[in-house]
Amino acid sequence: MKQQVLILGAGFAGMWAALSAARLTDLHDRGDIEITVLAPQPELRIRPRFYEAGVESFAAPLLPLFAATGVKFIAGSAREIDVASKQVWYHTTQDQLNAIHYDKLVLATGSHINPIFPGAKEHAFDVDQLESAARLEKHLNQLAQQPASEARNTVVVCGGGFTGIELATELPARLRAILGDAAPIRVVIADRSPVVGGRYSEELCHVIKQASDELGVEWMLNAEIEAIDERGVTFKNGDFIASNTVIMTMGVQASPLTAQIPATRDAQGRLHVDQSLKVVGQPDIYATGDVAYARTDEKGNTALMTCQHAIMLGRFVGNNVAADMLGVAPLPYSQVNYVTCLDLGGWGAVYTEGWDQVVKSTRAEAKKIKIAITSELIYPPKAEKEVAFAAADPLAPFV
Repeated sequence: MKQQVLILGAGFAGMWAALSAARLTDLHDRGDIEITVLAPQPELRIRPRFYEAGVESFAAPLLPLFAATGVKFIAGSAREIDVASKQVWYHTTQDQLNAIHYDKLVLATGSHINPIFPGAKEHAFDVDQLESAARLEKHLNQLAQQPASEARNTVVVCGGGFTGIELATELPARLRAILGDAAPIRVVIADRSPVVGGRYSEELCHVIKQASDELGVEWMLNAEIEAIDERGVTFKNGDFIASNTVIMTMGVQASPLTAQIPATRDAQGRLHVDQSLKVVGQPDIYATGDVAYARTDEKGNTALMTCQHAIMLGRFVGNNVAADMLGVAPLPYSQVNYVTCLDLGGWGAVYTEGWDQVVKSTRAEAKKIKIAITSELIYPPKAEKEVAFAAADPLAPFV
């Protein structure tokens, strides 16, 4: 009977974990170890592009890639992890409840928006998942059918982080294409920070403010949301913005499945892992991507909930879980290099290097880098064994 490495999730971390694990077992000619991915659908959803129009096309098929690399795929949604019996219970696409045994488990189930404000779940949109981003796109496309009003023409983006900025700076062009150039469009970023782009370096914040000003994107700073309803957003200071389109980009939490693992988690629900990405205190469970609280270097930096980190975390965790099965030395996870490439809509983009976010390029030059990253670099490799395994090597360069 084959030993089972079970990977939950087919996002960036899950896909690369599967390819990396298959690569190492292939190198050691170990056909007795099976790599299985359990996920709702056999596709990599290109989440970093969900702020763009045409969102339903941002998914890449994985079955040909998995077939070429010997990875088994099961379509289903994990519901319960039984650590004691080393089983995962999941619902099939026909909503049947099945169980699968594992010898080693890799949790790569990602993250989700937590609609923490009253009325957010019922009245707000998001670009967190492909389905919700498609719902937003459909709503935006139907705005022209609504009577002209301040609420119709106003979009409030709740949260001034990476996703909020990219979405907000993309919206003026998207709204003009729908409502026409003459419509008095208003895009507002409501953020708790006292300064524009407050969580980033001063140099990067300056670029974000410049782009926002030129695009006409407003920042409502020190904003504390009280509630969201069908009329718009009410803030704790009594301010109100009338809007038919309120979009949540804040309150990201790790998959709730992390709560089923008896282990330490951070405030976002991420599992603490060691240098091999093994969950601390759990000898047979690994975590990667958005569910892993992992140190990236010796300076105290930790992996962010980004595809940039998820890809490398996936490569390392796949290698290390396979190494565990093979009885060979793991590779300590390290991701010293860190870059930021922030899309700023019609203004262009900004590219920075290092954790101190030193700006290296802006506008059209940075936009070329952004397009190369999101339309080429982060997509799956070719469905060819040698190509895929070379790309899945944890020591292969990424950025």
